[in-house]
Amino acid sequence: MQGLYQGKGEKDTGDLLRYLERKGQMVLPLIDLLESSRAAVERLLQTVCQNALEALLLLSAEAVAGKKHQGQAGGDLSWHGFQAGRVTLSDRQVKVKKPRLRRKGQGEGGEVEIPAYRALNAEGIGARVLEILMNGVSTRKYEKVLPEAAEAVGISRSSISREFIAASAEELKELLERPLGGKRFLAIFLDGVFFGPHSVICAVGVDEAGYKQVLGLAGGATENSESVKSLLLGLVERGLDPHRRYLFVIDGGKALAKGIEEIFGARQLLQRCRQHKVRNVCAKLPKEYQDQTWCTMGAAWRLKFEEGMARMRKLGEWLEPQYPDAARSLREGLEETFTINRLGLSSTLRRGLGTTNVIESNFSGMKQRTRRVCNWASGEMAQRWAAAALLETEKHFRRIQGFKDLWMLKAVLDQDEDLQIKEQVA
Repeated sequence: MQGLYQGKGEKDTGDLLRYLERKGQMVLPLIDLLESSRAAVERLLQTVCQNALEALLLLSAEAVAGKKHQGQAGGDLSWHGFQAGRVTLSDRQVKVKKPRLRRKGQGEGGEVEIPAYRALNAEGIGARVLEILMNGVSTRKYEKVLPEAAEAVGISRSSISREFIAASAEELKELLERPLGGKRFLAIFLDGVFFGPHSVICAVGVDEAGYKQVLGLAGGATENSESVKSLLLGLVERGLDPHRRYLFVIDGGKALAKGIEEIFGARQLLQRCRQHKVRNVCAKLPKEYQDQTWCTMGAAWRLKFEEGMARMRKLGEWLEPQYPDAARSLREGLEETFTINRLGLSSTLRRGLGTTNVIESNFSGMKQRTRRVCNWASGEMAQRWAAAALLETEKHFRRIQGFKDLWMLKAVLDQDEDLQIKEQVA
């Protein structure tokens, strides 16, 4: 069947339609599924060409009115040719010719709806299954969630799994291939997340208006320089300008800083995540000192660059005698936690750019949606789930905190670019 609809021209598409009419039993289960449930996989439908959809509509009409026989009288319903219609899929509409049925003697007022046409234009059935799975329902318990579909069609656990794999793989492809050249991004957030033993690095960008967008992901940890470079090179290949200046907000991994320098150059601005920093320091302290240290560090970050750095150094001196590991953790990369202060950005904008919370909130959404998955079989599986969860979370993105002050960051980045151009000319 695959070979049939890969051909081109009217002859090939006509062959497909006739083939499906003769072998209607191959798609009748899909007809039943469409009419009895909204729990099939829309992504499967997206791979079906126009003639296959028209064949589904034809078979659905035959289930209502019986087969059309030339010169023979039918029952209460009669066939009245075809009319133009549209089938709505998740990201597009497909034009189709759908059969017309009428009740005899009632004229146009007796039009009878084609059940499959109604089902195809209802809520996206594939998106529905994806939504159910991403909200934490294990495929091992799908019968409890979709009892009507399972009873009417006999959906097996394995078929649900295969369908979800196809759907989420499409999500991954969409995410990895989405072009990035049409927007000016000012800040790029990079962080990693673990799915069982497998880790995924994700990138989220913030444009001039403060809107966030998932830029991409790659398998591997933020401590793995090759994984970091793979992600960043992918962003460049899809249109992110490597010659522009950006503010990179990172979790502190050395591989991240190294990868950014190798791909985008040494002039990039790095802001270390303050949440990661304070957690790392407090993890090396007794519980009774953690709150005090947390508050002291937070207060220092609210000050101007020089004053804030001085307060942090005093904190390090206080920690050094009894808690040298905490003091070393505090001092490591400390100046990079003050980058946004050094740039003179507003306090509101600093709250939006001072941590990787922009991307960590996505991770928490992912964890919520995947919390019942017990066996992460491969890194590819982790990437597929991460892509689907990120794209779902992206629908609910709000603009970054302090977005009205992003002009300040843009002015700094543009000024640095102008200086670089002058230096190159000189």
